[in-house]
Amino acid sequence: MLETIIAGGPLMIVLMIESILAIAVALDRAAAFRANARVDIRSLRSKVQNQLLEAKYEEALAICLATPGPVSAVMAAGLQSYLKHRVATANAETLRAIVQDAMTDYARLAINTVERRMNILSFIGTSAPLFGMTGTVTGMIKSFDALASAGAADGGAVVAAGISEALITTAAGLLIAMMAVIPHHYFASRSEDIEIQIAEAGSEILDYISLNESANHNANTPAIA
Repeated sequence: MLETIIAGGPLMIVLMIESILAIAVALDRAAAFRANARVDIRSLRSKVQNQLLEAKYEEALAICLATPGPVSAVMAAGLQSYLKHRVATANAETLRAIVQDAMTDYARLAINTVERRMNILSFIGTSAPLFGMTGTVTGMIKSFDALASAGAADGGAVVAAGISEALITTAAGLLIAMMAVIPHHYFASRSEDIEIQIAEAGSEILDYISLNESANHNANTPAIA
């Protein structure tokens, strides 16, 4: 293994660093997404809705705060905004808009947290083949320079050594790119799933606010004789 890395030339050092980074980031994100997958989102939403239907807002918020993950965090942000503004805001649609803005702002933060360091995988997936191709070019340049300086008897061995360096860096660059691109696409797909879960959970809270506050407004409006 060490001989192969040495034979690949100086750019193999860069590629090895990228491979270590790709593995580290992939393991870090895998652990984060796995922890999020352990949360039963349907059960969370059901529990929160049941508490809201009974007007137990503090209990609903406590459930969200006690549950890890971006979905529960966004729901908690919405409920906190609702509890903060529901008394002072008489109009149901205005209150809904305030809560929606709070959840939208926090959703951006939550998604950024989920996608943390994924840009490193994207960079490695793009740059590793380029470093590999650069190694190919430098290897071929060395081959022809050495061929021009060597005698006819040694020319074949010199060219073979240069081509070996070129092929090693190309292969390493492609393999490392795959190590980064495949996890990146998988994690991006998981991130999209979380965005959908956030949107669905947020819609449930907003729908409740619209119905509940409209009902309260109608109940408090005196009938016209």
